Amino acid sequence: MSTFTPGTSANPTSEVELSISCRNLLDCDVFSKSDPMCVVFYKSPEVPDWREICRTEVIDNNLNPNFSKKAILTYHFEVLQELKFSVYDVDNNSSNLNDHDFLGSCTTTLGQLVSASKLTLPLKGGKEINKGQLTVHVEELSSCRDEIVLEFKGWGLQRDDWCGWFLSFFRSSNAFLEFAKSGEEGDYRVVHRSEVVRWSTSPRWKRFSIPLRSLCGGDLDRDIKIACFDYNNNGSHTLIGEFNVTVNQLSKGVCSENDFECYQVDTKKRNPTTKTNGRVTLEYYEMRKVHTFLDYITGGTQLNCTFAIDFTSSNGDPHLPSSLHYISGGQPNQYQQALKAVGEIIQDYDSDKMYPVLGFGARLPPDGRISHEFFVNMHPTNPFCTGIDGVLDAYQTCIRSVQLYGPTNFSPVIHHVAKFAQTYQDGSQYFILLIITDGVITDMQQTKKAIVEASKLPMSIIIVGVGYADFSAMDELDGDTVPVSFNGQNVARDIVQFVPFRNFQHFENPILARAALAKEVLAEIPEQIVDYMKTRRIEPGSFKKQ
Repeated sequence: MSTFTPGTSANPTSEVELSISCRNLLDCDVFSKSDPMCVVFYKSPEVPDWREICRTEVIDNNLNPNFSKKAILTYHFEVLQELKFSVYDVDNNSSNLNDHDFLGSCTTTLGQLVSASKLTLPLKGGKEINKGQLTVHVEELSSCRDEIVLEFKGWGLQRDDWCGWFLSFFRSSNAFLEFAKSGEEGDYRVVHRSEVVRWSTSPRWKRFSIPLRSLCGGDLDRDIKIACFDYNNNGSHTLIGEFNVTVNQLSKGVCSENDFECYQVDTKKRNPTTKTNGRVTLEYYEMRKVHTFLDYITGGTQLNCTFAIDFTSSNGDPHLPSSLHYISGGQPNQYQQALKAVGEIIQDYDSDKMYPVLGFGARLPPDGRISHEFFVNMHPTNPFCTGIDGVLDAYQTCIRSVQLYGPTNFSPVIHHVAKFAQTYQDGSQYFILLIITDGVITDMQQTKKAIVEASKLPMSIIIVGVGYADFSAMDELDGDTVPVSFNGQNVARDIVQFVPFRNFQHFENPILARAALAKEVLAEIPEQIVDYMKTRRIEPGSFKKQ
């Protein structure tokens, strides 16, 4: 939501939340129902190709899913913002959409959604028998950034039907909670599901946090329905009972007013009855203030940017105009454009404007040894260059001094920056590694391991892909929708942003191209910084008090 400042002008923009549900999906599984997931794609005049922006959770064995994960976008009144919703039956753990059954897709614009507030569209492009529909609710998010931390416990929860009576002799409930906020039309939209606690009539669910604007739109008196279900493997979960609450009531904390009876529901009339099937109590409540990126910058947090440049032979002979490293007196090459675009933004937040510049994949003078971590200014001990002009000068000198070789290893330069990030975990410093590469990576597993380790540190990694190679490996490292993992361990938080430079080649004006590239490259940095501070419970400027 834009800030009101009298006497100024502002474009009509708002941050909006998209809630997605589907009905009558195709059943692609033989012995069970489809396991659907919705993937949201976006394009606009600034982003001319479809770009994935959100994947919902996978809901097992369900042809009528209500997804709890939301897509959040900034709505611009004056911009054509196109959206595509594609639904898949997820059959395995692969992040590649081609490995899953396509159930259908539909397209619309954000403007159509905003004007309608609720839109139901047919899913097309799957099998001819597909009659599935997708419904999107759009809601403007409040400017409230605070979050709420909750924990609940159940007591005597047991489904009240003949099956529940029968099962009570063999097992207890497999209970989970589902939280839904009320809509303007009297409906409810799922915003959170707890984990399933198996074999217990008195489960304690894990403590969780949720933004207030997601839970109740910032309205502390908005009706929230909490339903308790008994989980079934076939997807037909049985409702044990439900109750209604508001954040204002929860804010009273652990007390008798937050001890709730789970009322049985008349499934025909969808009304609660006087019959109860156990209780759910609030065990923990906390309201947390969520600080912004600017809070930390004004509090004294310094950004430190390290550049890492790909000097492998796949870039082409730098003496030839076809090379990505070709330097002429006219148009700067893609490496030079990327360095300048990002550097000009970062330098505003770096007090000393001294930048370490690393190279990898080259043979170095005088003996031609191969290095995956060398200083581009060719100084034996000091990697720093003064200002962005110093970075560009060092790069141009280096390209004439080394021999492009290989292989393309990312992990050494990631470990290099991680060493420094390891020593500054108090919030005073945050490290950004910008890797510019032609995309042909050879140490994928070592790089994934390095990213998983670095995700616990005050560090972000930006990868700019130059040229026209296959960047599918780079997309795999960008954890926006599918977390990067190594040996079964996921990243602690998303720290990688990948941007292909070719997305900005359509700009005729190189200044506009650099501005658009910088905007895309740095878009996730503020959120990643806030994520790190939040996980460490670091207050803005707190390091000054130590």
